[in-house]
Amino acid sequence: MSNGRQHLDYDTTQEHAAEDTTSDLAFRGVLDGRSTAVWRGMINVDKGAQRTDAFQDCRNLILSKRAHADAIPGLEIEADDVACTHAAAVAQIDPDQLFYLTSRGLPRETASELIVSGFLAELVERVPAGPVADALA
Repeated sequence: MSNGRQHLDYDTTQEHAAEDTTSDLAFRGVLDGRSTAVWRGMINVDKGAQRTDAFQDCRNLILSKRAHADAIPGLEIEADDVACTHAAAVAQIDPDQLFYLTSRGLPRETASELIVSGFLAELVERVPAGPVADALA
């Protein structure tokens, strides 16, 4: 999460050097004010890492017109029996969601906070129940 004039750079690498490996990376960003963020994600699959299954997903939620996010996924694959994919999205709060919540009496700020919480809750749901999930929530 960033605000003001903050600039955040994130570089992630999923390195697969052995056979039958998996990875699943989920990245979420929330930007407000005039903040900016750049995420560069790379999946590297070495020559001997056959039957690798790797995925990376980067999603950014923009809360102001002046905030900006770049998502740059990448693949470097030297094996030929792999399943590697990536996804990236940058979006603003859905006006229909905001309208729905405010039309039911919620103040705009509270409605926005609920939408952001729901956006981030996707990450918490990926963690098995327990103390780590509780701390993230």
